[in-house]
Amino acid sequence: MKKILSCLFAVVMAVALVSCGNGGDASSDGSLSGSVSTDGSTSMESVIGALGEAFTKTNPNVKFTYNPTGSSSGITAVLEGRCDIGLSSRALKDDEKASLTETTLALDGIAIIVNNNNTVSDLTLEQISKIYTGEITNWNQVGGKDGEIVLIGREAGSGTRDGFESITETEDKCKYRQELTSTGDVITTVSQNPNAIGYASLSAVSDKIKAITVGGVAATEETVKNGTYVVQRPFVLVTKTGAELSEAAQAFFDYITSSDASSIISQQGAVPVK
Repeated sequence: MKKILSCLFAVVMAVALVSCGNGGDASSDGSLSGSVSTDGSTSMESVIGALGEAFTKTNPNVKFTYNPTGSSSGITAVLEGRCDIGLSSRALKDDEKASLTETTLALDGIAIIVNNNNTVSDLTLEQISKIYTGEITNWNQVGGKDGEIVLIGREAGSGTRDGFESITETEDKCKYRQELTSTGDVITTVSQNPNAIGYASLSAVSDKIKAITVGGVAATEETVKNGTYVVQRPFVLVTKTGAELSEAAQAFFDYITSSDASSIISQQGAVPVK
């Protein structure tokens, strides 16, 4: 009998060790159930979408949702209890920190984008500021072809806009031609106008547009991580201070903030902090 019990104990311990060592799984056995609702930054769409897909693959009984409303709306959704985790592509403001907690998931470069046919390939931070405040109005003033610069940006409340304007010191000074409600809309608009300039999350940049260098530095994972690319901001998870997440939401939160999720975050163009 003692020998049988010893064998059973050894088997149980072996299974436990395998489960604990399986760092790529969001949970050990896939038995977790419930729902996880996220709301906020459109710039975080590809990152949070990929993480949600990986999590639900190992937890098929969990329903994951993402509502792309913008950073400020996501923060409000957490405050009002309409989602489990808010998504913000800017740091929380002091008044928001009174009742909310921020956890930095990753860093993201804000790419300065132009039409693929634009001959300008580099701008300094000062030139970008002057362009968006209306001091520079023609591409020929920065080495490009003659053409009135068309300023494309995000709507008020956007984390991308907040980050861009803070870094370029252009708050309340930008002379936007269009203020759009998503990163995708900015990219599409710039791709269709040869004189347009915009800004977008590095994780969303595609071959539809051209991301120019800033002060000779390209926006890449390496330059964002080492700080040489200056136009960057955090991707933040927002939760209500003092309030417990559901079991499913807590498991998702723990998974995406662990080193196990780093490769997925990197694959989506952001820089994991783990």
